[in-house]
Amino acid sequence: MAEGDIAKLMKHQDKIRNIAIAAHIDHGKTTFSDNLLAGAGMLSEETAGKQRALDFHEDESERGITIDSASVSMIHKIGGEDYLINLIDTPGHVDFGGDVTRAMRAVDGCVVLSCAVEGVMPQTETVLRQALKELVKPVLFINKVDRLIKEVKLTPEAMQAKFIKIIDHVNKLIGEIAPEGYKEKWKVGVGEGTVAFGSAFHNWALSFPYMKEKGITFKDVIDAYEGDNYKELAKKAPLHEVVLRMSVEHHPNPKYAQKYRIPKIWHGDLDSDIGKDLINCNIDGEPAFVPIKIVVDKHAGEVAAGRLFSGTIKQGDEVRLTLANTTTRVQQVSVYKGAQRVIVNEVSAGNIVGIVGLRNVVVGETVSKNEMEPFEAITHLFDPVVTKSIEATKAADLPKLVEVLRQVGKEDPSLKIEINDQTGESLMSGMGELHLEIIENRIKSEKGLDIKTSAPIIVYRETVSKESEKAFEGRSPNKHNSFYIEIAPLEEEIYNAIQIGDLPEGRIKKKNETVTNVLTGLGWSGDEIRNVKDIYKGNMFLDMTRGEVHIGEVIEMVMDAFEKVMDQGPLAREPCMKMKVSLIDIRLHEDAIHRGPAQVYPAVREGIQGSMKTAGPTLLEPLQIHVIEMPDKFMGAITKIVGSKRGQMLDMRQEGSNAEIEAKLPVAEMMGWSSDLRSATEGRGTSSLKDQLFEKIPASIQADVIKKIRDRKGLAENQ
Repeated sequence: MAEGDIAKLMKHQDKIRNIAIAAHIDHGKTTFSDNLLAGAGMLSEETAGKQRALDFHEDESERGITIDSASVSMIHKIGGEDYLINLIDTPGHVDFGGDVTRAMRAVDGCVVLSCAVEGVMPQTETVLRQALKELVKPVLFINKVDRLIKEVKLTPEAMQAKFIKIIDHVNKLIGEIAPEGYKEKWKVGVGEGTVAFGSAFHNWALSFPYMKEKGITFKDVIDAYEGDNYKELAKKAPLHEVVLRMSVEHHPNPKYAQKYRIPKIWHGDLDSDIGKDLINCNIDGEPAFVPIKIVVDKHAGEVAAGRLFSGTIKQGDEVRLTLANTTTRVQQVSVYKGAQRVIVNEVSAGNIVGIVGLRNVVVGETVSKNEMEPFEAITHLFDPVVTKSIEATKAADLPKLVEVLRQVGKEDPSLKIEINDQTGESLMSGMGELHLEIIENRIKSEKGLDIKTSAPIIVYRETVSKESEKAFEGRSPNKHNSFYIEIAPLEEEIYNAIQIGDLPEGRIKKKNETVTNVLTGLGWSGDEIRNVKDIYKGNMFLDMTRGEVHIGEVIEMVMDAFEKVMDQGPLAREPCMKMKVSLIDIRLHEDAIHRGPAQVYPAVREGIQGSMKTAGPTLLEPLQIHVIEMPDKFMGAITKIVGSKRGQMLDMRQEGSNAEIEAKLPVAEMMGWSSDLRSATEGRGTSSLKDQLFEKIPASIQADVIKKIRDRKGLAENQ
């Protein structure tokens, strides 16, 4: 495949498909991707399914799991026409779910993989939720069919019944999760060809239209295995041909997809020039690029991989980073061939590309030529809840540690890094123990830096349990300005709308249609909606003042101070959530010089913290809902472990000799969970995260937990 061919096809938007592969851990995604690469002539047929070409990190090959999403562009001939398929393989392990979310921003379609034996698993549900949230259209591939024939020895009828069960489960999820208007339209079905099944390990696949066209039946598949002749099957029905034909026929091209995806992920004026360019995926329009991954290349430095939604970018172009508010020059533009980056002259709208030279770029940034409304922030389904303190073993390595942590934070934005340049101690927050363990290993092996880390620390949240008694007055240090603030718990349905992304986070400068529509639907009046000025990390700020002349001059500072308190609440300097903060009234000094940031910030902070103290401040702890699978004889042992960890049993199912338990566990009690599980089930139990939530910490331990956090942070008793 010549690079020139890719460059040529990049401009034919109807011939482009941007797709991701997403599934539960160990359902065979990377093996599946290998097959697609082999079909495009990038791997030998022999190694396909065994090479795991898209796992380039040593730790991925060692652990046999995909940790980073990997991107590749390839050309496939379908029906005599060349198509450019930009493919992203994503991780299945729940600790790396952030990578899946980011990948979904760049693609328009996804192939959801489900194992034929295990069926739809919790993580399958999570990746489907992430795809539908970004309006990415799913098709289904049922993998590991060979195991149904060889191990489970099912008849053709029993196999069909098994498939129907999986398809119904996926459709039930699409019906529950998909946005209005897509619940029925995007359901998958065998008849229309949006479902395929096969074996990635043995390189074959079938879909109903393909079976009809080639005259292949279920019986042929079973006979091929009984006669140990399944290699013939891979020649008759090669996986890449069936799956990519399904993608070309049922996934949208970028031009079509952007018409409905842009209004969901970009909240600017759709009638403006840039709005029209984005909706039409205009190659000749204003460039707009969103990076979803930053890779540090030994030779080129930082490469930002992402989706170009409009315009064309070439080497030497000057571009603007909207969030960082800086300009920089593009040094190189490229496309991907697995681990290799191929440099091209220019890249055009509708493609997944790599750009070198975007200094200080971060994932989710909006890169353009002129000023524009940024894209909606990429929000992750789960927040980081486990933190470790990390320091260099040798003091001389401190500058290198700071540099490495900044790099690691860029490469994996679902990590939260806080660097303390003075003390040399830094904090790293991730999704779970495994997430942090992998990052530590990478710092040691790939970055060559010796580090030591603390025991894991749990990140709590602060909130209020009732309305504050009255508006609390926060006064500025010079006593000339007062801010009167009230606080109440944020309504559950509004908090949920923020969590699922219906209510976009950020400051609201002018009338925002999305916010207006969602809040109207929840029964808010026009006046109340107009008061909403900022939605920040699951909290809301309202300006209820009336006719205040100078409010415009201080409102941005008030929101800065609001966001700072939401990042560090008064109980234990932990982040706040589920709060509605209202500015009721203000008294400002006539002279602008007496109401600058040094006066406004402390006054607003005092107002919010004082108001919280009268509103029943409470600490929330993170809990995770896990689905634990094991042979049924271990049920008693698992029930005992869950009980010993302050856990709560939610559900229990048994099928044959296998059992499944759904349990809710506090993250604080989950350290060492995987080794406890292994020893209790002789290594045969598995646990996967289904959901994460925050609930009030038991009153009996709240004071003790707050004291421990304050001691750890070195905060005085009454600070």
